Amino acid sequence: MAITDKIYIKNHQQLSSQLETSIPKGAFKGATLDILFQGEGLEKLDDATQERVLDFSSDFLDCGCDNNPYCGCPERKFIQYLLELRAQGMGPDAIVDVMSDDYLVYAYPGDVLSFLDNGVRTLEAAEGLAGVDGADEKQDEIRQTKQNLAR
Repeated sequence: MAITDKIYIKNHQQLSSQLETSIPKGAFKGATLDILFQGEGLEKLDDATQERVLDFSSDFLDCGCDNNPYCGCPERKFIQYLLELRAQGMGPDAIVDVMSDDYLVYAYPGDVLSFLDNGVRTLEAAEGLAGVDGADEKQDEIRQTKQNLAR
């Protein structure tokens, strides 16, 4: 299961009530993306919530793909966002706090930790393959990325 399947809308009940419609709790579920992408009913949200929802839409749903928002770009952009937070030295708890503050979404810290751990394991495998191929520069680059992610 991808980390984006474990990203949830903070204050889900309140948001559904303000929008006067039922939406899934998952931030990257189809119906949720439809509402955010099309912007229907967003004027019903209070100003603070509306601002964060619009930030989420512009930061993750904005791409030129024909199948937007179902092209995979929102999920890839969000994963990149998580990795950037980790690169700033944040641990799982801090990452969850920041994503909640920035976009009114949350995850369980254990899920974020699993995501980061899986990333390290994947990089270890890639590092080993680069070593087998004799790609020393690539192996060093992967090793450095792995160390930054694992710290």
